[in-house]
Amino acid sequence: MQATEIVRRTTAERRRDTLERLSSERDIWVSTSHPDHGPHQVPLWFLWDGQAVWMCTGAHSATARDLHAEPRVRLALPDAFDAVLLQGEAECYPAREAPSDAAEGFAGKFGWDPCTEEVPFVYLCVAPRTVRAWRGVPELRGRVIMRDRAWLG
Repeated sequence: MQATEIVRRTTAERRRDTLERLSSERDIWVSTSHPDHGPHQVPLWFLWDGQAVWMCTGAHSATARDLHAEPRVRLALPDAFDAVLLQGEAECYPAREAPSDAAEGFAGKFGWDPCTEEVPFVYLCVAPRTVRAWRGVPELRGRVIMRDRAWLG
């Protein structure tokens, strides 16, 4: 394995890179926890609308069940070298009751409309309260780029 030299980015550069990834990536890891069943983690497709992450899952899935009991959630983009973690609280919308902008954006991005499925789906919306972004040890300090829903830098 070849070592890669890491050039420390400013907070503004981390914010720019994070927003670019949120706009272009397809998958995000969703970590939930249920008081009786413990932790649960699953990758889901997502849409970033500029303010929040929108995902969709089965209405009776462990993820949906967990979020009804405990709405706090952590999201992670799937790259351990270029880590991006988001924390917030999820709001759940039955697929047919989701805001039209989010539902249309999601369907447009993935070519799939959960409302057309025979089984019920829910949209999950997470407006991040905290965002952390870093590349390796040189960027651990200063990794918080959003605090209390306000971007830093």
